[in-house]
Amino acid sequence: MSQNVPITVAYGDGIGPEIMDATLRIIQAAGARIDIDTIEVGEKVYLSGNTSGIADSSWDSLRRNKVFLKAPITTPQGGGYKSLNVTTRKMLSLYANVRPCIAYHPYVDTHYPNMDVVIIRENEEDLYAGIEHQQTDEVVQCLKLISRPGCERIIRYAFEYARLYGRKKVTCFTKDNIMKQTDGMFHAIFDEIGAEYPDIEQEHWIIDIGSAKLADTPEVFDVIVTLNLYGDIISDIAAQIAGSVGMAGSANIGPNCAMFEAIHGSAPRRAGQNVANPSGLLMGAVQMLVHIEQPDIAENVHNAWLKTLEDGIHTYDIYKEGLSKEKVGTKEFADAVIARLGQKPSQLKPVHYTTGKKMNLPAVGRKAPAAKEIAGVDIFLHWHGTDAMELGNAVKALDVPGMSLSMISNRGIMVWPKGFPETYCTDHWRLRYKPAEGTTINHQQIVNQLNAIMGAGYDFIKTENLVRFNGKDAYSLGQGQ
Repeated sequence: MSQNVPITVAYGDGIGPEIMDATLRIIQAAGARIDIDTIEVGEKVYLSGNTSGIADSSWDSLRRNKVFLKAPITTPQGGGYKSLNVTTRKMLSLYANVRPCIAYHPYVDTHYPNMDVVIIRENEEDLYAGIEHQQTDEVVQCLKLISRPGCERIIRYAFEYARLYGRKKVTCFTKDNIMKQTDGMFHAIFDEIGAEYPDIEQEHWIIDIGSAKLADTPEVFDVIVTLNLYGDIISDIAAQIAGSVGMAGSANIGPNCAMFEAIHGSAPRRAGQNVANPSGLLMGAVQMLVHIEQPDIAENVHNAWLKTLEDGIHTYDIYKEGLSKEKVGTKEFADAVIARLGQKPSQLKPVHYTTGKKMNLPAVGRKAPAAKEIAGVDIFLHWHGTDAMELGNAVKALDVPGMSLSMISNRGIMVWPKGFPETYCTDHWRLRYKPAEGTTINHQQIVNQLNAIMGAGYDFIKTENLVRFNGKDAYSLGQGQ
């Protein structure tokens, strides 16, 4: 008998305690070889005055056990509370979010009976960095941060996952026709790493039409890899059109730790009623059992769950007259799964898990620094006027030696030296400076230009250097340039 694996468990909020109790009863009845360390996270911790939603002692448990089974939690509205899910993923470097979205037709109603898609979502970067600032009276900003190591890790994980589980195709979703630097890097690295996997079909879709295709014809996709925000949205869509968001589990995988959960929320309106479907958390627990190398238990639980669905034993969210046979509560559903341990479905495809195969996930190293030069600077102003020509002519007169105002934009669209009076302008302006002809720009000149702008009474907000790496421009043009 293998030694028990210590895991950290959080019962969460809302329906969390009910579905966690059901999940643990099932996997323990199947013989899961685990030792449970329970921690408190979520609403109660938030409201005690801890804005992170988790105590230091709970972090100690997570870092010690390295495996976290978490029920949904509630983040209070307002008050500066940060999402514990996002915090946990980033603090423990759980960079890969794996969300299988599978149809269980005809036992769970769906328009897509052949759907079997795995969404692999980057988990640490993108807009989920949560770096936001109010810039002016009218404009707020959220920074979208994408790193090369972050792209490399998630894209390689997607290809390795496809190879390990016999998947045939990996599809990349981005919006690089608009965000050419951020999403453009993700797409470029997808092509770069994809070249190492000639045995796997590869394709790229723009996120909007790709999402439409996913919602209309999901069976054409196999594994989808994408950035954080897109992955969050399309995995919920995929889970819902497969049958129900309540059926989908989620794994959050990092080099040292892992977290397993349902993809749905805490549903406080359903709490304490013994009606919640524990399937999403149970499927997360199945992924956990595979992760801790107990595939025999995972297989037994998963097949018993499939047999329960096949026998028409359904909770209210998937119950349908004429299709289902018995509507049951949370506890009774768990009892039904336990009663079917050791059985396999006859119509749905039984699952089989094996060990021995491993993903090849080398540590991501730093590349040699590129040759870097400053090609200009964007200086952002808070200015209450509305006439772009007035601003441009006034500020152009403030050029310092070596600096030349080349463009002003508002919300990204060029409004000076060319522009249309029909363009609506806010109080947030970008001044783009390039080197005067025959010169280069250095940091001191940027400081001199800021001093000139400040001395003229203008309120500058921030600067962004325009940079070339290895002689290649690494910044976007203004719209209309």
